[in-house]
Amino acid sequence: MQYQANNIADFFLSQVDTNLGDTISPIKLQKLVYYAQAWNYTIFDRPLFDERVEAWTHGPVVRSIYERFKEYPIYSPLDLSEIRIDEIYFDSDTLAILNDVNMIYGEHSGKYLEDLTHNENPWINARAGIPPYLACTNEITLKSMKSYYSKIREPK
Repeated sequence: MQYQANNIADFFLSQVDTNLGDTISPIKLQKLVYYAQAWNYTIFDRPLFDERVEAWTHGPVVRSIYERFKEYPIYSPLDLSEIRIDEIYFDSDTLAILNDVNMIYGEHSGKYLEDLTHNENPWINARAGIPPYLACTNEITLKSMKSYYSKIREPK
């Protein structure tokens, strides 16, 4: 089953426990959505959503999510009381990926995840030598994600 990128974003937003002091910034949300797409495609050979992931200055970005949260500073916590979060049913494989991504990457800050993606080949290769401080909208392809992340999960 294929979803919208904002469905995936809503999942991660719904997992933030503000009662425990947890927060999520727009940049962290972008990276979680990116990793969900990358790992889902790597493991199941199907995309979660049919939207481009672009190699922006601060790492992988899905434009629809950028548009939704562009009024918020990228490193500042989102005020979840102001944001509509839709509930959606996810199939079991998708839910497993989303939970794993949230468990593995969700404990890190947006800045940490930005730096992490800056050291991974999908973002580096998509930028094709463009310095990190210059704007770029080149696509990070599903093929490049699968090529890179499948090597990470191979047995040693």
